[in-house]
Amino acid sequence: MKRTLLFLGTNLAIVLVLSIALNALGVPGHLTASGLNLESLLIFAAVIGMGGSLLSLALSKWMAKRAVGAVVITHPQTRSERWLVQTVQRQARAAGIDAPEVAVYDSPQVNAFATGMNRNQALVAVSTGLLQQMTAEEAEAVLGHEVAHVANGDMVTLALIQGVINTFVIVLARVVGQFVDRVIFRTESGQGPAFWLTMIAAELVLGALASLIVLWFSRQREFRADRGGAELAGRQNMIAALRRLAAVSQQPLPRGLAAFGIAGGAGAGIRRLFMSHPPLEERIAALQVTGPMPELCRENRE
Repeated sequence: MKRTLLFLGTNLAIVLVLSIALNALGVPGHLTASGLNLESLLIFAAVIGMGGSLLSLALSKWMAKRAVGAVVITHPQTRSERWLVQTVQRQARAAGIDAPEVAVYDSPQVNAFATGMNRNQALVAVSTGLLQQMTAEEAEAVLGHEVAHVANGDMVTLALIQGVINTFVIVLARVVGQFVDRVIFRTESGQGPAFWLTMIAAELVLGALASLIVLWFSRQREFRADRGGAELAGRQNMIAALRRLAAVSQQPLPRGLAAFGIAGGAGAGIRRLFMSHPPLEERIAALQVTGPMPELCRENRE
């Protein structure tokens, strides 16, 4: 409950701050007596949609640490902590990025995630359950997977895609609400109850449909991160790590972090469309394809 309230509270605060900023900048309201002011609506949607997504990205490390209680390793004290930090630093050098912060959070679940504003200011966190239940080789592959996410710029790309989609949903929901209010319910001035009810319903429906695009991209980037982890830690080690994940019970990370974890939930049929991760069997099969592994983040090394 605390994690959910933290996530919702942060997002509400972001929307409030952006709304105040719009008023301070003198941007006129997009709802007028004569209907929608399309120019103001586009500005409003872009600021709330893109701005909210980018602000969430900027706060992602702060939110992640508090959501799971992750403790950053600043001065490694144990052999395990030294190994974690040294492994992530070595993999980051191989991927051509600055070393991310390394953190550990207390959870019996086998999981890890990466987040951050950009490639050179990232966070990689692992659960105590992962350290206890995986071999060093398997854990190294998981770390490589997360470092690959960072090197590939997945957090930034996902935030930009989400921002664009949010913008379109905000605009389309209000246009649909205006159409129903004026054409069907014959409201002649301002916005009647039909506008607000239709707008809320349209935002829910359009938001759910648009999320399918974000989730599809999330699934594709998992395959790419698996290949990056295989390059950094060895193909067989990456396969072994995924098999280990398939053998243990999984519980999703808190909302807002689920897409950045090493493992996701299971699903079939229409549920598959709403998965942030492909099934582990498919990820293993993709790695078992013969042939050389593609070079990780070539542009970062040039």
